Amino acid sequence: MSDDDNLPKDLSHITPAYRRALWIVVLLNVGYGLAEMIGGFLADSQALKADALDFLGDGSITFLGLLAIGWGLKLRARSALIQGIFLGAMGIAILANTIYRTQVLHTPEAGVMGILGFIALLINAIAVIILIPHRKGDANVRAVWLFSRNDALGNILVLIAAGFVFWTDTSWPDLIAAGLIASLFLQSSWSIIKDARNDLKKSESL
Repeated sequence: MSDDDNLPKDLSHITPAYRRALWIVVLLNVGYGLAEMIGGFLADSQALKADALDFLGDGSITFLGLLAIGWGLKLRARSALIQGIFLGAMGIAILANTIYRTQVLHTPEAGVMGILGFIALLINAIAVIILIPHRKGDANVRAVWLFSRNDALGNILVLIAAGFVFWTDTSWPDLIAAGLIASLFLQSSWSIIKDARNDLKKSESL
């Protein structure tokens, strides 16, 4: 049994293994998020842009999680609250832009969508596998896990959308996928904010 396994659950966020996992996730998400955003513009795909924002947001929030290591419960809860609000703002922005794009239809490049979506899924599968041992803990830890899980689900939606764009030769599958990704953001945002509020209440009772 490792030293990490001997730590209480409320101290699981300070293990060296968790720090290493977060650094790997930050580098994976920020690096590919930038690449996928460029690809999203080249392919004119709203779903790819939404997924790229998810990558960049995940990288930023995971970095915030790194900074929060060693903070007290109250500060970690506030960090998670910021993460939840940030995720909700991203969801609203993607949803608003997707609604706008329904009035200005452009059929995206299904091939580029599929290739980038598949690469993104592989990267997120690695991130999810790395974070699976660290998915339980305080609101800050759970927020990092939800961001990575959302990335993987978003990639699956992009791949499905790419297939339907190719089949139908319309932009609607892409827009529907972007809307679903935005909805996933909003659902996870609510969950993170709720967990953060609970942790804040717990910190005030200590």
